Amino acid sequence: MNREEIDARLDATAVAWLDQALAEAAEKDDNVARRRWELRFAAAGRHCGQENADAVRTLLLRRAAADVSTLTRLYQQGAAAERRAVLLALPHLVPGPEALPLVEDALRTNDTTIVEAAVGPYAADHLDPHAWRHAVLKCLFTGVPVAAVAGAERRAHGDAELARMLADFASERTAAGRSVPPDLHRVLNMTGEES
Repeated sequence: MNREEIDARLDATAVAWLDQALAEAAEKDDNVARRRWELRFAAAGRHCGQENADAVRTLLLRRAAADVSTLTRLYQQGAAAERRAVLLALPHLVPGPEALPLVEDALRTNDTTIVEAAVGPYAADHLDPHAWRHAVLKCLFTGVPVAAVAGAERRAHGDAELARMLADFASERTAAGRSVPPDLHRVLNMTGEES
C-alpha cells in the first residue's frame, strides 16, 4: 500500500502523526530521531488503527531504509504485530538471504499471523528447499491458507519430496482420525505428483 492509499484511510490527526514519523525515519544522522521513529513504529496501531498498522509500519521501515541490524532489533523487541510488519517489509529492504534468521524464527511460532507473514515473497526467494517444504507443512498444520505462501506454484512444481511429505502427513492425519486440511490436496496438485 502506498502513502496516498494509506492517507485515504486515515483521519487528519493520524496523517499528521504519520508525517512526523516519516520525517523522523528519514533522519539518517540523528540518533534521537531514529529512536523516535522506532517508538512510533511500535505505536502505529494506536495512532493509525490496527487495520492500517502493517502498511504504516512497512512504510516507516522503507523510509528509514532499515538495515538487517535494525530489522532484527525491531523484530526481537517487538510484539507480534511489529514482528509481522518486519517480516512483511523484508522483500522491500533486504535483497539477499541475510534476514533468513527472522523468517526461521517466525516459522517456529504457532502465531498464525506471524507464520503467514513469514511465508511471503522473501521466504519464496530465499528459503532453501528443505526449509520451504517445512514452511508449507507448518501452514497446513496451523491452518494458514496456502494462498498466503508466496511463489507456492513455482516452488512446488515438480517437487517429489514435497509430494512425499504431503502424502505422509495426510496418512498420519487419517490414521489418527483427524481431517486432512483441504489445502493439502491443492499443494499436492501443484507438485504435479498427485495421482
